[in-house]
Amino acid sequence: MNPDLILVGGGLANSLIAFRLHALQPQTRILVIERDEVLGGNHTWSFHGSDVSSGQLSWLQPLISYSWPHYDILFPSRQRRLHGSYHSIFSEQFDRMIRGRIGDSVILNAEVAELGADGVTLTDGRSFSAAAVIDGRGDPGSKALDIRFQKFVGQVVQLSAPVDLTGPLLMDATIEQADGFRFMYTLPLGRDRFLIEDTRYSDTPALERDAMRASIVEYAAARDWRIAAVEREEEGALPVVLGGDLTAFLAHRPEVPRSGIRAGLFHYTTGYSLPEAVRLADDIAKMDRLASAELAAKIRARSFTLWRRGLYFRLLNRMLFLAGPPEERYRVLEHFYRLPEDLVGRFYAGALTWRDRVRILSGKPPVPVGRAIGSLFTSRQESVQ
Repeated sequence: MNPDLILVGGGLANSLIAFRLHALQPQTRILVIERDEVLGGNHTWSFHGSDVSSGQLSWLQPLISYSWPHYDILFPSRQRRLHGSYHSIFSEQFDRMIRGRIGDSVILNAEVAELGADGVTLTDGRSFSAAAVIDGRGDPGSKALDIRFQKFVGQVVQLSAPVDLTGPLLMDATIEQADGFRFMYTLPLGRDRFLIEDTRYSDTPALERDAMRASIVEYAAARDWRIAAVEREEEGALPVVLGGDLTAFLAHRPEVPRSGIRAGLFHYTTGYSLPEAVRLADDIAKMDRLASAELAAKIRARSFTLWRRGLYFRLLNRMLFLAGPPEERYRVLEHFYRLPEDLVGRFYAGALTWRDRVRILSGKPPVPVGRAIGSLFTSRQESVQ
């Protein structure tokens, strides 16, 4: 096989690039190389309908497993239902649909020995050349960014009796606070089948798996949900950026285009990468010519545009993590959810206006004023290109 494009890593970003290219440029020869036995791993990706355009939501539909018209949030002093579509993509359906479209173009259980802008060599000795290569193998392990984490352990559970929950319970922060800002996240996949996650905005990525599993059982019991069986478990630690040097983060092998988290393309507060991955896939699929040099320059420019636009989000992250004790972090989000629904939607879409930015910081701060101001200027030196 002589591909036009090699996608190294079959995670969210690269798989969406392959999926979209297949739709818009079916003549383009694509090769996806993934070290695991499936595409997308063991994940659930969720997003608000307002995070993407109507056209993007349309082409994502075959990958979407569940959709709801509203979601709820619960805090000690605030309870609220927000309207607007919310969607989840489950990795099982993601893998099935992507491989159903491009199955002949996927190599699974393959380790990469060498990677360059014009080709890839596998540990089994096979090698492939292409005009374009995109490296989408997740976090590169760089220490150039000042990162905290949104980490979670979640379980898809079967309940012994049906429950009347009509939409996601996106944040229930009425539970005991531990390891930073902590909340339970629940998706109703049916009246008696839920995904329940113990989620924490924490200073470290370490997972207390046994304690977090136990908390899922305790949370369900407290709401009179009786768990009959656990179908599967997932876990993760998403990056929350406080500052750093994006130039240094992208410095290694700049001639090789990147995607996803490896390119710094994710929401700096939530760590979610799906909206940016969708936008990148759309743009690449509309390019007339795929070559590593052009792709590397285009994606690098995108990464720095997001970095500049994300300065405000990094300031908010500093306030969340640095302005008060960990057990009080929930007050920042509780205060945030006083805002109008359309503003909340623009926040998650990463599309805040200047008026939005002023309004978020207006009113009495949810943390001590002195520490709130000090936190805004506490992080590593930031790079600007």
